Amino acid sequence: MHLVTRDDEGWRRSRRLAEVFGDSEPATTTDERPDSDSAEERRGQRDREAWLRDQIPPHHGS
Repeated sequence: MHLVTRDDEGWRRSRRLAEVFGDSEPATTTDERPDSDSAEERRGQRDREAWLRDQIPPHHGS
């Protein structure tokens, strides 16, 4: 007979959440990854920043 403990329930819940939503945090942080300075990544960063600037409502100014 196996008794279900709170630890088992928490583990099952965490596992189910990971199955549904995926991992919420990357396995490594940006300071652990090698620097990547490709032109494509810089262009992607500029595109993301431009998109964010375009989303600012007019009444918030720029």
